Amino acid sequence: MAVSARRTVLSLYTRVFRIARTWQAQSGVQHDTETERKYIMQEARTLFRQNQQLTDPESIKRCIEECEARIEIGIHYRNPYPRPMHIPPLGLATQKGRKLRAQQRLWKQAKPIYLQSHDET
Repeated sequence: MAVSARRTVLSLYTRVFRIARTWQAQSGVQHDTETERKYIMQEARTLFRQNQQLTDPESIKRCIEECEARIEIGIHYRNPYPRPMHIPPLGLATQKGRKLRAQQRLWKQAKPIYLQSHDET
């Protein structure tokens, strides 16, 4: 991993934990705040450890973009959980009929960046 990418990843990691320390639930209930803080910290640990062995600069860049997107969306909506994506199964048309593999590939391509690693965990 390049030095600049490593520095970026470490700064994102510390940023996520700073956000978790100061996080307040939108409902204002203390129990909700604690639950959301624990979720933020656990999700960060899981995803950063899962991607710790990445060496491909392109995949590292995608992970950094996903992390930044999830941070911005979480802060903006005051909700740490991933926003749902509603694409019905077999809802994306292919050029030559509806084949399952083509549908799965199109669905994966249509997935927003902030949900790229959500199904993997």
